[in-house]
Amino acid sequence: MPKKLFVLAGEVSGDMHAAGVIAELLKAKPDIRVFGIGGQKLQALGAELLYDTAQMSIMGFVDVLKHLFFLRRVFRDLKEAVLREKPDAAFLIDYPGMNLIMARFCHELGIPVIFYISPQVWAWKEGRVKAIRRDVDRLLVIFDFEVDFFRCHGVTAEFVGHPVIEQLDELSLPSRESFVKQHELAPETRLVGLLPGSRKQEIAHILPDMLKASRLLSRDYQVVFLIGRAPHLDEAAYHALAQYPDLTIINCSAYEVMQYSELALVTSGTATLETLCFGLPMIVLYRTGRVNYLIGKQLVKLKNISLANIVAKGLGSSETAVPELLQHDANGAEIYRQARMILDDPELAAAMRRELLAARDKLACSSPSNKVAGILQEYL
Repeated sequence: MPKKLFVLAGEVSGDMHAAGVIAELLKAKPDIRVFGIGGQKLQALGAELLYDTAQMSIMGFVDVLKHLFFLRRVFRDLKEAVLREKPDAAFLIDYPGMNLIMARFCHELGIPVIFYISPQVWAWKEGRVKAIRRDVDRLLVIFDFEVDFFRCHGVTAEFVGHPVIEQLDELSLPSRESFVKQHELAPETRLVGLLPGSRKQEIAHILPDMLKASRLLSRDYQVVFLIGRAPHLDEAAYHALAQYPDLTIINCSAYEVMQYSELALVTSGTATLETLCFGLPMIVLYRTGRVNYLIGKQLVKLKNISLANIVAKGLGSSETAVPELLQHDANGAEIYRQARMILDDPELAAAMRRELLAARDKLACSSPSNKVAGILQEYL
């Protein structure tokens, strides 16, 4: 009988990181049957998906309450599938709200639980450490400082490196000159990136003010804007663009934005870490509903919210490598003001690039996907 692996990757980034591991695993064990929750990349590898990551794009306390009945159905279906299929191991990627519940369920059934990309309990909900210690057999972390954090809490964590480094090493993009020529732009054109996020809610909250700032910048500079669109979202998610026909905006992949821009406006999340790896100066933005923000403000204990600043400056630091604008500060006028400071000061931009590239070295580890696949093989 072929071995079975239960996988739960509830976000686009989780699907991408899980797919890298599963691709390596299938090279060694091509007959493994993979089932659970994932996205386009896992599906392309033959995973049997009970739900797609696009259906799981739920964030914030209020949004969870709105989707409570749907989430209950998801948990019921997942548990029934695990009981029916009896997988040899459970491979859980990030997405702690759901994955820690499924870790408990699988652990009680005697199914080994491998958790890849740890919940960020060093930022908030430290109480989750108890559940990790009880229910997770192997904890695989992507930041080196997490090893010491978990050791202090009685949990053995293994640093496997950040998968984004692996993906970027495999990236092959044309030169800026080729990009400019392809889009018939003048060589002196300034390129500013817009990365509004991968969830509809994020884009709805952030993109309008990104565009307000962009309009202000277009009056001062010969500038073209590159927008990184999430491939799983349709045109409706970006309806705010229709209100700015005066702006020159080119649709790109997120990595093209990071490769060719001289400054990026980035919604807080994994994208800030990827942008860091390009050494690209950025302004980190975040806005959510008022209730979500007030609750989160009480729970989050870090002074910086972006992964770029956390990796560059360390946990608990009040210093920043890149500016962060939250809630009401993430408005068009303030984004514009911060952007001008960077665009008008080449020395400031160069110092920012140096600091970000130095921070990239903290994430490096050879072949994280291959390393994680090897660990899964031990249980299969």
